[in-house]
Amino acid sequence: MSIDQAAANREEKKKSIKNGPAGPDRPLLFYQDLFLHYLAAERRLARNTITSYQYDFKSFFSYLAGRNINSLPDITAAVIRDYLAWRKSQGISSRSSARSVSMLRAFFRFLAAERLISELPTGVIDLPKIGRALPTVLTVDEVNQLLAADGSGPLSIRNNAMLHLLYATGLRVSELVKLPLAGVDLNAGHLRVMGKGSKERLVPFGEEAHERLVNYLDQTRPLILKARTSDFLFVTGRGTAMTRLRFWQIIHAAVQHAGINKKVSPHVLRHSFATHLLEHGADLRAVQLMLGHADIATTQIYTHVHATRLKSIHQRFHPRG
Repeated sequence: MSIDQAAANREEKKKSIKNGPAGPDRPLLFYQDLFLHYLAAERRLARNTITSYQYDFKSFFSYLAGRNINSLPDITAAVIRDYLAWRKSQGISSRSSARSVSMLRAFFRFLAAERLISELPTGVIDLPKIGRALPTVLTVDEVNQLLAADGSGPLSIRNNAMLHLLYATGLRVSELVKLPLAGVDLNAGHLRVMGKGSKERLVPFGEEAHERLVNYLDQTRPLILKARTSDFLFVTGRGTAMTRLRFWQIIHAAVQHAGINKKVSPHVLRHSFATHLLEHGADLRAVQLMLGHADIATTQIYTHVHATRLKSIHQRFHPRG
């Protein structure tokens, strides 16, 4: 569906809502569906983002139903404050509540832009204060330990190629396991990756990852496929793409084999990729593009990691540290 078609469909649905027998008292789910349709069809947000918004709506509407609030005009700033206070009393984290506030702000801004409401009930609602935890990263030596944990069997060679490529590119685990074979350009030394929100980006990879990929593609992948075909780069013994859970198991086994005493997930290698680039002088904007972050503020967390590690080194080695 094109953006113009999506907008036309949304306009028709909007008219049916505004002109329907219940007017502004139409069920709240009508407005939720209108908003989610806009996010999916026009903003083209990722399915996981849409799913998280649906979860937040379910929580919010359940709370409203408990207070017999069933129409848009009854949702005031006081109601939203009470909802946040209720979440806090239930032990729900500030981070989760901040995400819900962000969703509600976007929802009511959308309704205002569509002239379905005249005032923003979220206009005076502050985000819950949250501390931002610094991501776990591996040292360069720990990464070398992890990548050195090699094996001779076809699956071990595949797993090691995946680890090398993950650290070389900083891909999300979902991007790695679903990477199409056609997305790999060995001659140019880069990947064509479809990231969040169906946004495509080019990500380079270095010589070591290139060497592991060539070995895997020439020698190992055919043995795993056993005359079958697959559009995915990394395949399982069934000839299908690997699941995220299976790769988590692979990286957990590799960490144990390497003797690394840290809790390491695929995202830790992504964090390590970004941090090590900045430590060696990479431009923040370039790192943002490689990671596929829509907002550079998301990438800036790695500058804090870098600064924290520099401070630790200073305290450890400076005579007056």
